[in-house]
Amino acid sequence: MNIAKLELFKVPPRWLFLKITTDDGYYGWGEPIVEGKAETVRACVEEMAEYLIGKPAGAIEDLWQTLYRGGFYRGGPILTSAISGIEQALWDIKGKRLSVPVYELLGGAVRDRMKVYAWIGGDKPADTAIAARQQVEAGYTALKMNGTAEMDWIDSAVKVEEAVARLAAIREAVGYEIGIGIDFHGRVHKGMAKVLMKELEPYKPLFIEEPVLPENNEALLELSRHATIPIATGERMYTRWGFKQLLAQGGADIIQPDLSHTGGIWETRKIAAMAEAYDVAVAPHCPLGPIALASSLQLDFCTPNAFIQEQSLGIHYNQGSDLLDYLKDPGVFAYEGGYVKRLEAPGLGIEVDEEKVRELAQAGHDWRNPIWRLADGSIAEW
Repeated sequence: MNIAKLELFKVPPRWLFLKITTDDGYYGWGEPIVEGKAETVRACVEEMAEYLIGKPAGAIEDLWQTLYRGGFYRGGPILTSAISGIEQALWDIKGKRLSVPVYELLGGAVRDRMKVYAWIGGDKPADTAIAARQQVEAGYTALKMNGTAEMDWIDSAVKVEEAVARLAAIREAVGYEIGIGIDFHGRVHKGMAKVLMKELEPYKPLFIEEPVLPENNEALLELSRHATIPIATGERMYTRWGFKQLLAQGGADIIQPDLSHTGGIWETRKIAAMAEAYDVAVAPHCPLGPIALASSLQLDFCTPNAFIQEQSLGIHYNQGSDLLDYLKDPGVFAYEGGYVKRLEAPGLGIEVDEEKVRELAQAGHDWRNPIWRLADGSIAEW
């Protein structure tokens, strides 16, 4: 069972899918993508193909080590995202060949269903209370929203009050039984993060995500002393080595590795085990497509400290195409009472609609994240 072919499909709204086929007819799907850099990742996967063609598809660990250690330069979003999608596809093949879901190969299931959350509001949220009420009526018990628009290094009290008023309105609309995650998106610098977290604390957010950029993770320990809100981070961190210092220094209560960026399913399982040893929860980041979500759920179902899963159904990024459009059976992701049932089919547990993928790959996409500037014309974090 050797790797025979790799095919890449750039599909809307902003995704890149990978199909790996073996010489005995098995195939698996992965999602190697850096949002806004799809062509760059495509080139990286194509370069890595020379290490893969003719190699045993089941030798996942050895192939991962080869792709990661075989080059002098390693890590970072492009290289690791390329490896992530390849690794997902190889697990999909292995599970299909052995007729079991991937989580059965990683120790077996520890739960019957996984809690998911829904997004409300976009980059500059308006009417978030209405959106929150709608999602709760749809059955979700946890929500997430962007906490602020662009923020200066030290910004005005008006911006703080707007963020607080938005969360207060949502609490009034849905009460305190609903978990509400607040994503700072790395837009906020340390000085303002302290202020915002303190002011938001009375409304009991489920967590604050990326209160500062990952390159400033040393600030998390200080921020954790200013408020009791759990701190989450990790979507822009790669491999277990990227998480090692964060876990050792403390300050993070939840890590959010993205299985399409951080090294794939098995690498994230290793990261989750490290986090468990530090009493830190796992909530995989996944504002991506169905393959990335299926990979994340395979991780969730065999990981004791995984507690909630992001998913992109209806998210503001998904203009024109959405999460379920590429599946032959969208019912595998049916959300009931804010949970998704354990996937039972072999491999990643989904059947990709290849005909749809090939059709929409003809259109492709050219998604880029927006560039924001502050009032004085200087660049702002998006």
